[in-house]
Amino acid sequence: MTDAAAPVLNYIPYEDFLAHVRSLSRKVAEDGWKPDYIVGIGRGGLVPAVYISHDLQIPMLSVDHSSKVSGFADELLGKVAGKSVDGTRLLFVDDINDSGGTIAYMRKVLAEYGCNKENLRFAVLMDNCRSQARVDYAAQAIDRAQDKRWFVFPWEAVMTAETLTEEAQAVPERLG
Repeated sequence: MTDAAAPVLNYIPYEDFLAHVRSLSRKVAEDGWKPDYIVGIGRGGLVPAVYISHDLQIPMLSVDHSSKVSGFADELLGKVAGKSVDGTRLLFVDDINDSGGTIAYMRKVLAEYGCNKENLRFAVLMDNCRSQARVDYAAQAIDRAQDKRWFVFPWEAVMTAETLTEEAQAVPERLG
C-alpha cells in the first residue's frame, strides 16, 4: 500500500473512552433491563467490559473471539447460551461494531446453542450505522461511508504506529 493510502490513525483520549463507558452504563441502567453478567468480547471488548462491570457493579465473564483458539470462544458461547436459557441476562460488550461480523457471528453461535435471545443484548463504544449487525446500546455512532479513520483505543495506544498501520491495512475495505 502506498503512503497516500496509509490509514489516518485516530487516537481516542482516555477521557473520551471513560465518557463512552459512562454513557453506556447510564443507557443500560436507564433502560430497566438489568443484565446478570457483563460479557467482554476479546480482545477489544474486554477493557470496556471491565469498566462497565465495575460501574454497574455486575459480575463479568469473557469470551475470546479474536484469538480463534479452540476452547476460548465457541465452547464458552455454548456455556453462556445455556445460562440465557435458564433466564440469565447477558450484556455483551465490544469496542466497535464496524462491519458487524463479530456480533453477527456471536449471535449465530449463540442461536446454534439454543440461546434465549430475550436475555441477550449488545453494547459498543462505537457503532457503524452501516454495519450488518445492530446493537442495543452505543456510546457513539459513526458512518463508515464517510469516516475512514482507524480508531485507536487507549489500550491499543501501546502498539507502534507501524503495527497499527499494518492492522488497519489488513482490512482495506474499512479504509476506503
